[in-house]
This record gives sequence, C-alpha cells and structure tokens, in this order.
Amino acid sequence: MDNVETIISHAERYCTNHGSRLTTKRKRVLASLVKSEKALSAYDLIALCEQSFGEKIPAMSVYRILEFLEAENLVHKLNLAKKYVACSHITCDHDHGVPQFLICGECNHVKEISINKQTITELQKNVAHAGFQLVSPQLEMNCICNSCAAKAA
Repeated sequence: MDNVETIISHAERYCTNHGSRLTTKRKRVLASLVKSEKALSAYDLIALCEQSFGEKIPAMSVYRILEFLEAENLVHKLNLAKKYVACSHITCDHDHGVPQFLICGECNHVKEISINKQTITELQKNVAHAGFQLVSPQLEMNCICNSCAAKAA
C-alpha cells in the first residue's frame, strides 16, 4: 500500500465528500489496519492502538468505528476470520469490482484481488438456479502464501 499518511488523507477527503467525518480515533484504527499486512480483530486493534498511540479505545467504540469504516468502504470485514482489513483501493478513484480475499491459513496474511464482473454474474445465476439468493458477492478463500509454502517445503 501507499504511505499511510497519503491513504489517511485520501480517506479523510472521501469521508468529507460523503458528508461524514474521519475522527482521530477512526484515523488511528484505519491507520493500524493499513500498516498491518494481516487481518485484525477488534481486540487486536485495541492492543495495537494502545501500543502505537498510547490510547486504550473501548471494545464497543472499536466495533462502532469498524462499522463506520466498513460502511464508508474503507475496510472490509472478513466473515470467515471475523477480522478486518483495510481496503487496498482506498486511494483509487475508479471501480475495482467485487473484492475477493486470499487469506493465508498459516500467517493470516491477506491479499485483496478483484473478481471479474462476468464471473460474479455467472455465480449469481448458479446461486439462483440452486434456489438461493446471494446476500454478498464477497469471496474469501483459504490459501497458503508463498512465504509459508516455502517454509513448509
């Protein structure tokens, strides 16, 4: 990702343009996620903010902050891991399609990639054909990163 200050500055402008505010605590939580290459839980973020900024943010506040950041499309919630990652496209001004997350089961490193819209359309058709309704097109895949695979070899 770009440098953290650039990402936070872009996120701040984005929020202002959408009629919301990126408060100091929100910036700290977002910055912690941006700096991390791993998905983090709310409790990981509480510890990281205390360590990095000397401020202990209550769990309920962190969950509200994460809800806000998710609603603003600045972070993604990984449902399988029950953790959060910063969107890797915060500084982009163009559409990236539906995110797919590759999650290393060994070290929890997360990589966000985009899925072709045609693939999602086909998936939606298959889901409907099976008698279901797709609630979210976000996909999370359990993987092993190349670093962990090399260590295991």
